[in-house]
Amino acid sequence: MTEPSPGQVLREKLNQETAPMRWSELQPFFARGLVVAVAGHLDLIDVAAAFAEDQAARISVWRKDGEVDLVQDQQAQGWFETDQELWTLVVKPWVLVQPIPLH
Repeated sequence: MTEPSPGQVLREKLNQETAPMRWSELQPFFARGLVVAVAGHLDLIDVAAAFAEDQAARISVWRKDGEVDLVQDQQAQGWFETDQELWTLVVKPWVLVQPIPLH
């Protein structure tokens, strides 16, 4: 039996720490500029792992493409109005969020 790689262990840990939250619960973190929006087509665990492993080049590409960035006021207002439910994952000091699609 092979030992899991450090990357696999990290992803397993991150996956276990993912939780749904309403935008109203995230307001204090947004007010402090700590909430990072992750585009819906990206894997939240992959993005969180990149943050945890300080993969600056990978994060830079996502930011340049507008796929990962601090939540902007207009986006926050829309989420506030609908009390959007989001997948959340903390990678200190950041709170990564990704909207949960409505069915």
